[in-house]
Amino acid sequence: MARVRNGAVTKARHKKVLKEAKGYFGSKHRLYKTAKEQLMHSGQYAFRDRRQKKRDFRKLWITRINAACRLNDISYSRFIEGLNKAGVEVNRKMLSEIAINDPKAFAELVKVAKDGKAGKIKPATEVAGNEVTIGAKKETAKKTAAKKETAKKEEKKETKKEEKKVDYSKMTVAELKEVAAKKKISVTGLKKAEIIEALEK
Repeated sequence: MARVRNGAVTKARHKKVLKEAKGYFGSKHRLYKTAKEQLMHSGQYAFRDRRQKKRDFRKLWITRINAACRLNDISYSRFIEGLNKAGVEVNRKMLSEIAINDPKAFAELVKVAKDGKAGKIKPATEVAGNEVTIGAKKETAKKTAAKKETAKKEEKKETKKEEKKVDYSKMTVAELKEVAAKKKISVTGLKKAEIIEALEK
């Protein structure tokens, strides 16, 4: 039996792993065994840190916002609470950018937050109150009524089309009588041709 040599496959696999490990320190990019081991660990770290990165950036944004808040005589927690009460929806990334690049705009946001915390500013939904909900209900009622009317019209058109398309001559007497009963037409004692005439009227 011939000897099977798989050196080419092994060499290709080793080359693939070493190519992926290019740039690693010492034997981790030279020796196949250590390179493969390091690649496995690297994959695990990458998977973990893709999630960790989001948390780290959020911490950074909060730290920057807090530093800017302290310059404006307010704490971070009270600033965020005030913005929420005032109905201002700006995420922490944008707040940190404003704090770094536009301190005047951030100072105005702090004023808004202070007013919101004091109860001077209320969210737009609260100010509108019942008027918004009543207006929305009326609009939805109108829309639903319009949809129902259009649906009824379409149904009537479809039924008329079906009636026009039906060829009564191909139907049996029993079937014709059923159709007549649905249309509330009395066909007792009538022949097939007479029933068809009555239905087509």
